[in-house]
Amino acid sequence: MDEPRPDPQLLKATISVLAETSWDGITLERVAERAGRSRSTVWRQGMTLDILLAALLDEMADDFRRSLWPLLNSDQSGRARLEGGLAALCDLIDRHLPLVLASDTVFHHGDPGRRQIDYLEPYVRFVREGQVDGSLPPGQDVREVADLAFNGVAWTYTHLRGRHDWPAGRARDRVLSLIMEGLAPR
Repeated sequence: MDEPRPDPQLLKATISVLAETSWDGITLERVAERAGRSRSTVWRQGMTLDILLAALLDEMADDFRRSLWPLLNSDQSGRARLEGGLAALCDLIDRHLPLVLASDTVFHHGDPGRRQIDYLEPYVRFVREGQVDGSLPPGQDVREVADLAFNGVAWTYTHLRGRHDWPAGRARDRVLSLIMEGLAPR
C-alpha cells in the first residue's frame, strides 16, 4: 500500500516547526497545531512525522538529481561543470529556501531510509575531472575542494537570499565569482 501524500499545508507547517525546533524537537502534534488541525486528525489521514519529513527531503533530493543530470552528462570541462553545478545548487536552494533556512543540516539528513543521496558527490567528480583536464589546479585534495565549494556557495547564498533579501541573480553572481576565483591557480 502506498503512503499517503502530505498536502502542501502540512508540509509548510512541518518546515515552520522545523525552523523553530530543529530535527530533534519536531513532533507531529506541533506540526498539526501549526497547520490548524488536531494531531489525531492528521494521524487518521495516515500522516506520520517520518512521512512528512521524508516528503520534504525526497522532493529536494529528486529536484537536485534532475538539476545535476545534464551537467553529469556534459562534455564541458570539469571547471565549467563545477560552476554550472554550483549555479544549479543556487537555483535548488531558491526552490527550497524555507526548508534550507529551517535547518543548516538539511543536506546532511539525506532522507530517512528512502532514496539515499550524497549531495557532495557530483562536485567531487567535477573537481576531479577539472584537475585531470587542467581546468582546475592539480594537487589539491579533491573532496576538500568540493566540500569548500559546495558549502561556500550553499550557506553564503542561503544567508544572502533568506536573511538579507538579495536578489537571486546578484547573490548567485557574487557568490559564484568569489568561490570560482578562489579556485583559480595562483
